Amino acid sequence: MSKPVLCALELSDRALDEKVLTEAARLADLDGAQLDVVNVLPNFGETWVSGFFEEHHHEKAVEDATKRLQDLCSKLLGEERNAKVRHLVATGTAYQEILKVAETAGSGLIVIGAHKPDLKDYLLGPNAARVIRHSDCSVFVVR
Repeated sequence: MSKPVLCALELSDRALDEKVLTEAARLADLDGAQLDVVNVLPNFGETWVSGFFEEHHHEKAVEDATKRLQDLCSKLLGEERNAKVRHLVATGTAYQEILKVAETAGSGLIVIGAHKPDLKDYLLGPNAARVIRHSDCSVFVVR
């Protein structure tokens, strides 16, 4: 068995998420690799931000994101395949957390989606570009 495939989903663009997950599952299946699916939430606990959210907001957001990951995987991959997927929700800066999860899991490949770039992406650098630049493993970008 080979190294795990990490599929990073935003859960904000259903069509793109479905394409990314389908491709990640296909690539994992080619090698009989473990499929891990991750979504990264912003850190609601920051001092200046936390005052805008109700108590336990973060826990509810993690619970919701986990359910959405499981539901999407179940819908696209089927219940049996979904039972073998590791569903992960991280908190922080998206590209940093994706890289941390990949390192911790020993991933051999990260599959990530990329929106068509506009001017702000050239100035700020999208998460996909940052993951590509800083990853120690291969990265497959789905458009």
